[in-house]
Amino acid sequence: MGDLSEYRRRRDPRRTPEPVPAEPVRPGRDELFVIQEHHARRLHWDVRLERGGVLVSWAVPKGLPPDPEAVRLAVRTEDHPLEYADFEGTIPAGEYGAGRMLIWDRGRYETVKWGRDEVSVVLHGDRVRGRYVFLRRTRGGGEREEWLVRRADPPQEPDWEPLPASVAPMLATAGGLPPAEQDPQWAYEFKWDGARALVRVEGGRVTITSRLGNDVTRSYPELRALGESLGATQVVLDGEIVAFAGGRPSFSALQRRMHVTGEAQARRLATAQPVTYLVFDLLHLDGRSCLELPYSQRRRLLEGLELAGPRWQTPPSFPGQGAAVLRASREQGLEGVVAKRLSSRYQPGRRSPDWIKIAHVRTQEVVVGGWRPGQGRRAETVGALLCGVPVAEGLRFVGSVGTGFTDADLARLAGLLARRARASSPFAEPLPAELRRQARWVCPTLVGEVVFREWTRDGRMRAPSWRGLRPDKSPREVALDES
Repeated sequence: MGDLSEYRRRRDPRRTPEPVPAEPVRPGRDELFVIQEHHARRLHWDVRLERGGVLVSWAVPKGLPPDPEAVRLAVRTEDHPLEYADFEGTIPAGEYGAGRMLIWDRGRYETVKWGRDEVSVVLHGDRVRGRYVFLRRTRGGGEREEWLVRRADPPQEPDWEPLPASVAPMLATAGGLPPAEQDPQWAYEFKWDGARALVRVEGGRVTITSRLGNDVTRSYPELRALGESLGATQVVLDGEIVAFAGGRPSFSALQRRMHVTGEAQARRLATAQPVTYLVFDLLHLDGRSCLELPYSQRRRLLEGLELAGPRWQTPPSFPGQGAAVLRASREQGLEGVVAKRLSSRYQPGRRSPDWIKIAHVRTQEVVVGGWRPGQGRRAETVGALLCGVPVAEGLRFVGSVGTGFTDADLARLAGLLARRARASSPFAEPLPAELRRQARWVCPTLVGEVVFREWTRDGRMRAPSWRGLRPDKSPREVALDES
């Protein structure tokens, strides 16, 4: 027979809505199971099997594994009363297991084996069907026990695919609006002034990767709740991390967050300057790749997820309204729009003409090849950056940028440039004498973004202004945009 003494010891029926029966344990039919989604301090799933008049329970942090290749931790917890199989509600703060409890699945099970170190069962639920094995192992010379759970038969769906470990984002080409007669073949999204990021959610846990594939999860702690909101849904999302200032996207505000890796500092900044994840594409959903689906279908699936939270949103997409969306973006002070062909598949890592970015201001990613000291108030720091784009011979010079810097930019650049100092110019051609005078050369590894008015006849940016460093991009990605 099961034992509820530990369960009762941890709960006061006057303080929690959980069932705390006073009656002695009575044998049941040993066939009921329930899985409860528990939004406690950390999201997990409680798997409970009726046995000996109680619910034998495990807390599984990432939920039951969907395929035999995955083995997941399962923490054995105290036995629960059979009445708990019907419990849904919120356990008050300060109580054991405080948080919201939802019934995620329930049904009947068959026992294959029930031993001290192995429990093997076949679940017949609405959402979970198949054979699962819970295995007990001891560690530390037998002083500590640990349980693991795995699926012992093939996935429920024959064409099930695991979540990819990583995906390179699809990129847009620069251009203008598609011809008016083709407008119905395209959808239009606002272009956001942020940092591209893919979000992978598995077992309620979020992993955020930059455009270069770097793990930046620790930089944005406020986005972890997105995983909890999705629960057991497994997805890979594509979108833009944006910081708002005065109601509009601000890349300079985002720069405060992009370089942070320390958890304590990231948490402080998440309160002072929070970001929002704007989701615009869906690449994988619950065991199925969406890469070969047309954009229109991916968009319907994405909207079906209803991703709307305190720090994440799904901005609208507007089919066949190119001119109106472009006009609205200009009126709202946004960068522009991105046109996406409705029939387009997702092409990882490719810059495709099926996506077109139409910008109101000209922007150019640049590689910093040198700098010149400032004068007056900026005499002790950077006066201007010497910028180029990579060519076979080195860097092609595209302009000297001396405006747009904040004091924080200048302080950060001073350290970065000092560490990259070199004796010779990295530029492919000799720079004009007035630029070479007092020039300090650096190894061409820093990438930044510049806004400017137009290209001059000799290939220079007219009236350039610094927007900020782009640590999410590498020099090899920088190319001249002469559109």
